[in-house]
Order: sequence, then C-alpha cells, then structure tokens
Amino acid sequence: MRETALGLGLAAMAAGAALAGPLDGYRDRARVLVLSAPEAGDAQLRAQRTALASVRTGVAERDLVVLEAVGAGAEARALRERLGLPADSFRAVLVGKDGGAKITEAAPIAPQRLFATIDAMPMRRSEMRERR
Repeated sequence: MRETALGLGLAAMAAGAALAGPLDGYRDRARVLVLSAPEAGDAQLRAQRTALASVRTGVAERDLVVLEAVGAGAEARALRERLGLPADSFRAVLVGKDGGAKITEAAPIAPQRLFATIDAMPMRRSEMRERR
C-alpha cells in the first residue's frame, strides 16, 4: 500500500511538472530575456548575444536569465507558444519576475534599454534599496 501511494505521488508530481509552463520556475526568482529565432545562425540572435556578452555583470546584478527558443524543438515551441511568438523570425522578450512581458521587440534590445526598464520596476527598486 505504501509503495502504491508513493508511486501515485511521484506520478502526480511528474504530471504537474509536465503541465508547468516553461517560465514558471523563474517566477519571483529571476527576470528572463527570451531570445527566439528560427535558427542558430540568425544575425539578430548573434547580435543580441554579442550585446549581452559585454554586460555580464549588469545582467547578473539584475537577476536576468537568458533563455533561447531556437529552431523547432519542443522546448523552443513551448516558449514561443507561452509568449505568442512567431517561429519564423527573431523576437526578444523581457519577462519580469511577476511573469509578465515587459518588452517585446523584433530586433535586438540594447543592454542600456534592458537595464533601464528593469531598474524602473518596483521590485528592482526594492532590491536596490535592500542591497545598500
């Protein structure tokens, strides 16, 4: 009887994980920048990666995680579906800790704009006050 209950508990947990959205694990913990592109060689995707590589400290300070939805795999499709993004073109979406999309662009987002948007968020302002 105990093994059955444990087995059912694990099955229920697995089913719950399968139903969870691709961004759910980041809610209230991190801001997410989703980069969506039809293929890894996409010029705008490369440009966004390059821009972010030069500001890694700022990315880390703002609890910003970068997720890529590239190609036609299941994870990429799930992220695109969650955010309503097309599969055939580049998109960059900044998602706040509250799970809401704050910026959606069809071109790379300049790090200065990302940081200014994040720094204006009430949760970020609270974080900055607490770190002083």
